[in-house]
Amino acid sequence: MRLFPKHEDHGWFPYINMIYFGFFFLDPILNHAGWKKWLATALGTIVFLIIYFLFHWLKGFWQRLDLVGLVILGLVYAPFHTGATCFFIFAAALAPFAVETQAAAFSMLGGLAVIVSLEFWILHLAWAYWFWACPFALVIGTGNVFFAARNRANDKLRIAQGEVEHLAKVAERERIARDLHDVLGHTLSVIILKSELAGKLIDRDPQRAKAEMADVEQTSRAALAEVRSTIRGYRAHSLDTEIKQAKATLETAGVSVKSESTQVQLTPAQESVVALVVREAVTNVVRHARARTCGLRIAASNGDCLLEIQDDGCGGSSVEGNGLRGMRERIEALGGTLQRETMAGTHLTIRFPLSQAESQRQKVNGNH
Repeated sequence: MRLFPKHEDHGWFPYINMIYFGFFFLDPILNHAGWKKWLATALGTIVFLIIYFLFHWLKGFWQRLDLVGLVILGLVYAPFHTGATCFFIFAAALAPFAVETQAAAFSMLGGLAVIVSLEFWILHLAWAYWFWACPFALVIGTGNVFFAARNRANDKLRIAQGEVEHLAKVAERERIARDLHDVLGHTLSVIILKSELAGKLIDRDPQRAKAEMADVEQTSRAALAEVRSTIRGYRAHSLDTEIKQAKATLETAGVSVKSESTQVQLTPAQESVVALVVREAVTNVVRHARARTCGLRIAASNGDCLLEIQDDGCGGSSVEGNGLRGMRERIEALGGTLQRETMAGTHLTIRFPLSQAESQRQKVNGNH
């Protein structure tokens, strides 16, 4: 059984954050505490670990109730254990992840500050206690408000992407059904009719029955060729479909899309590569860029296909990841180049030569 649920945005952070609980043991160590205080420290550690683990498995109201238990634990330990500030710090750090809005998160942090300040005033605790349990905890909690909002946005985006993919699959199945019906419906009807006719003529007119069966064979071979051609078409990546899905994904993520596309005749191999590049680039924008706008441009330029993808996000690392490296390798396999600029957002410029016939057509259109 996992200690923490699997979550794409959390990773190892819940485990790493537990290191900070080590400060809870400074008080008994530095003050050479007796067995009673060590026993209280051990009990507090057990209760904290249970609350901390449960928080990551619970949802909504139960998470907030879990945080109440953490605050009560801090209030109980504060009068005799300076390490109790850890409980308030963890409560502040986890609070933004237990609510759905930033306003609710700030309200919870404000309530925590009031509770800590009241206990500090009533029990006349040390100023150091108030500093770590209130201002410092609020700084940690305020910082996590942003990360909690990002996690909620990522969760919604993953749900939206799942819905888009599901709808796309449903639409594709419907299109396949229509296309197979169009490809095979008429042909199979002809085969059935000719087979029935040949069966009736086999005794009365064997030569004509033989001719009808020859037509059945020819029609069947033609149908088989059409089915194979249709399957090859489904296996290829459609650029138009990929661009539509890219727009839907970006808009779902709250990114405004500016698209400019001119008719460019690509070979099936080129179209598949461009479709994959568009998919990977848009995925990077959604996951990492935190952009507001994204521009997509596909055009023919001097016998080349020019693809530009630009966003106004935070840019990226100079080190290429696997996705970008894969894009570059695919483009270079077509004899093209990929340039990446990250000064203001990210700007990908992809260029590769078109087929000879298309290049000649572009030159003719340019002369006209």
